[in-house]
Formats: sequence, structure tokens, C-alpha cells
Amino acid sequence: MQTFREVRQGGCYYVDKTAYVRRLLAEGKHYFLSRPRRFGKSLLLDTIKELFEGNRALFEGLAIHGDWDWSVRHPVLRLDFGAGSYQEPGGLHEDVMAQLEDAAEAAGIEPRYDTAPVRFRHLIRALQRQTGQAVVVLVDEYDKPILDALDTPDMARGNRGYLRGLYSAIKSSDAHVRFSLLAGVSKFSKVSPFSGLNNLRDITLDPRYSSICGYTDADLDAVFAPELPGLDRDAIRDWYNGYGWLGEDRVYNPYDILLLFDNRRFDAWWFETGTPAFLAETLYERRVSSPALDGLMAGSDLLSAFDMGAIATEALLFQTGYLTIRAVEDVGGERLYRLGYPNREVRQSLNRSLLRCLVQDASRQTANGVRLYRLLEAGDFAGLETLFQAFFASIPYAWYTNSDIARYEGYYASVFYSYFAAAGLDVTVEDASSHGRLDMAVRFGGAVYLFEFKVVETAGEGAALAQLKEKCYADKYRGLGRPIHLVGVEFSRDARNLAAFDVEPAFIVDR
Repeated sequence: MQTFREVRQGGCYYVDKTAYVRRLLAEGKHYFLSRPRRFGKSLLLDTIKELFEGNRALFEGLAIHGDWDWSVRHPVLRLDFGAGSYQEPGGLHEDVMAQLEDAAEAAGIEPRYDTAPVRFRHLIRALQRQTGQAVVVLVDEYDKPILDALDTPDMARGNRGYLRGLYSAIKSSDAHVRFSLLAGVSKFSKVSPFSGLNNLRDITLDPRYSSICGYTDADLDAVFAPELPGLDRDAIRDWYNGYGWLGEDRVYNPYDILLLFDNRRFDAWWFETGTPAFLAETLYERRVSSPALDGLMAGSDLLSAFDMGAIATEALLFQTGYLTIRAVEDVGGERLYRLGYPNREVRQSLNRSLLRCLVQDASRQTANGVRLYRLLEAGDFAGLETLFQAFFASIPYAWYTNSDIARYEGYYASVFYSYFAAAGLDVTVEDASSHGRLDMAVRFGGAVYLFEFKVVETAGEGAALAQLKEKCYADKYRGLGRPIHLVGVEFSRDARNLAAFDVEPAFIVDR
């Protein structure tokens, strides 16, 4: 539900976000917020709308109820680009003019002027004159007219310029505006739709507002306690928790949690309802190593580098919610963010999508994933070798064209990693110890599998397995008391396939 009134009057669960709204109102006037899709941005905006319109009964028992002057009501002007189609010439203008006309008619104001910025500015001032109170301006999915047209850059640029003129009306009407909040998925840098509205305060990475959207662990225990019996609490965290915007709390995507409680089973609810096809295709075209995604480093400028024709991989994945901030590091006085998958849902589903780009046969990919799982269960290493030989042989030759990617171990490690991650297994890459960095570790079925990958000129040298032994990588896992399998995997640069798959018999490392 995206309507605050419906939630409150319908006896629904509601996670109280009004303390954050109270803080916004006390600390500033014009705000911008970026969050991934289905994180509750629309409900937040609707909550603010009902608050300024003075609908006191809806806020009984909430944090802001006793700190608000309910005798004052402000007119609210809300633009919502969630439902429009903006891929055809004139579509954006038609939608904006219709929304402004509807708002004017609802207030009994005659619509005037044929250009959107002028009509917008006139409506703000007319509402202020009519009510004697400054206007609240809320814009939902501010960036959708640009995102919808990314495949046609000229249209996207045209929509961006149109929005820039429209949003500049908010700044030029500042004396008549009480509060404004513009929300969306992306944050454009350089030539931004906000170029004419440069007084926005961006709270996207403000730790004080990191939980303004989404549910915290405490929210689940307090608000949704009746829904938890029968569900593994640790599994809920593993599957869905983990999003972070520099605050102390990690948050859940509300859409996942609500569908989990409704269906009573774990699934990739958020990922499977709206993940853009261009995401996996873009990563595939850029030959991005899937293990590298779980540990990318980026500065704040790179995280906001969402520009038409030059969307940085880090910005694309962070702003759309497929990577999140895992840690903050200071490198030579520069603040850098280490990114990673937020949870099992995203790690498993995104790697499954990447594999689909390679396999180009969904049925075969599913069969391969199931077979991988069964072979591990059976401890069938010969079967694993055959499975990966068949997979590498099936990758289209065109994937290598104009690319020297087959020269690098990272590519082959990427394929292995994606298969194990897509199967939902516990995978760690580049696991550091005092001896060096292990390429990949997999924990499954009470055992640990340690992988080392090497590209070789001559097969059969056993270099990968030898390195596993020489570096004593198993030492780090002594405390687990589990069987440990050492797997040295060598690849032929010329054949672009496995050259060796050497396995050290399982052994137990004493506690």
C-alpha cells in the first residue's frame, strides 16, 4: 500500500517513520532522497501530505502527534511520475500539464499559461494566496521520465531538460514554499535535472536518515511480532536484511518482508518484480567480474555518477539496490565506500541473471544449477569437472571476440563464483589470511571447499593445487572441525576450458 490513510484506517501494520519527518521539518526546507524501488518512498511522501493537510486522526499514537500544530493546514502540491509513459515526444509535457490542471481544478483555481514551469509557479503562488499558508511540494519518482527513455538518448536528454525547467519553478517560488521533497531511484550528476534547483539538501547518505525507508530488525520484532512464529529469524536476516546508507541500522526492503509474511516462504520477491533487463546485460557487456562486485570500492562522486551514456557500474548497482555500502574506509584522506551484496536474495538472483546472459538457455542454466548442488551433496568431483567443462564449452565464441578476457584467472573464477552463488551457497572470494588470498571458499553440507584458479600454458602441472598447499590456506579453517577439500582448477588459455581439476582427498583439521 502506498496510501497512508488506507494503511491507518484499515487496521494495517505501520512502521512509524514520523520521527524522521519531524526532524526534516526542524532542520531544513528543501530535500532530495534517493532509494531503490519498492522501499516505501511513495508512502513516505503520502504521510507528509496527510501531515501538512492536518489530518490529525491518522497520526494518533505516532511519534509526531504531540509535536505538531494541528490548527495550521498547508496546501500540498504533489507530482507523481510513477504511472506515466515518457518514451514518446510530448508524453512528458502532456502528463505534467494534466497533473497541474487536476491540482488547480481541485483547489478551484483556473489553470493558466501553456508552459509547465510558468503554470507550476503560478499554481504555487495562487495556492499560497488562496489559503494564506505556504505550499508543500512533493515529487514522486522525479527521475522516471529520464530512466524510461535511456534507450533513446535524445529523448532522455529532452526529458531531462524539460524537468530542469519544471523543478526550477520550486526555487523561484521559494518565498511561497513551506517544504519540498523530491524522491526517486537515481541521483544524476553533472548535467542534472536539478541544475535549476541547487538548494536541495541531499539526505541519501545522511546517517540520521538511513532508516527513513525500509524496516529495521527492531521494527520486525516490535511491529510484526505476530507474523514471526513459524519463520526462522536468522533465515529472514540472511535472505533480506543488509541495506545500509551509513546509519547504524541495516534495513530490509519492505516488499520482501510483506510478501514473506503473506506467502510464508522465502523467495526473491523484490528481485523478480521489476529488475531491469538492462542491468545484467550491461554487466555482461562490460565483462564485469561477478566476484569483484562483492567488494567494489567507490568514492561519493562515483556513487552519484549516473549520467546518460556514462553510467558507472558502481553507481548503477548502488542506486538500484543491487549493491549496498558495507564499510567506510579512509584512504589518504579520501572517504571511500566498500560495496557488497546486501543479502542472499540479491547475491543469488543477480548471479543467476548473469549466468543467463552467458548460457542463453534458461532451462540449461537451471539444470546446471541443480546438478551442481547434487554433485556437491554426493561429493562427486569427477562430475563437477565434467559439468564445468561442458559449461565453458557452451559459452558463445562471440563472448571472447575483441576481448582478451580469456587470459585472466578472474574471468574463470567469475564463472565458478556465479554458479555457486546462484545456487544459494555460502561463497567467499579473495579470503585473506596471513599466507595470502585464497581465490574462493565454499561452505556446504558440513564441509569446506577451497578453490585456487590458474591460467596455464601447459596442462597437468598441478600449480593451483600446489599453491593451496604451499600457502597453507586450510589453516584459517582449523577451528571449524569440518572436512576440508582442496580443489586446484587450471584453465587453458588456448582451449578456453578446464586444463586440470585436481582434488586433495578430504581431511579433517583438528580444532
